[in-house]
Amino acid sequence: MKVNEGTIDRILRVIVGLGVLSLAFIGPKTPWAYLGLIPLVTGAIGFCPLYSIIGINTCGLRRS
Repeated sequence: MKVNEGTIDRILRVIVGLGVLSLAFIGPKTPWAYLGLIPLVTGAIGFCPLYSIIGINTCGLRRS
């Protein structure tokens, strides 16, 4: 798994993931809020499987 997310992309994913995940504990307390784990995890590890399928790379590093 190569890193395919840039810094800003990763930060936004973590923030959005935490925000959506917080809905499981605060607010409507719906189980759908656990979908916030997806952007949280992908932002934490820096790899998005969907990006690799589509061919998107927001990381500033060159591909080898």
